[in-house]
Amino acid sequence: MSVELQCSAKDCRASATRAILWNNPRLHTPERKKTWLACDDHLDHLRDFLTLRDFYLTDVSIDDIPEGAG
Repeated sequence: MSVELQCSAKDCRASATRAILWNNPRLHTPERKKTWLACDDHLDHLRDFLTLRDFYLTDVSIDDIPEGAG
C-alpha cells in the first residue's frame, strides 16, 4: 500500500513533491531537521516563510527525505 504525502500548507490537500528541511535554532539542536511537505504551488511560499525567520535549511525531493527528519 502506498501512502500519498500531502502538502503542509494550510487547507491544501495536493500531493507533496518536495520536503522542506528546517530548524529553529532557538529550540532545536543544529543536527535536528524538521520537515514540511510542499506541493509545486506552495513550495516558494513555504520556503520564503522559513527563510524570513532564518529557519530554512534546504529542500529535497520526497524520495530523498533524510532518515530521522521529522
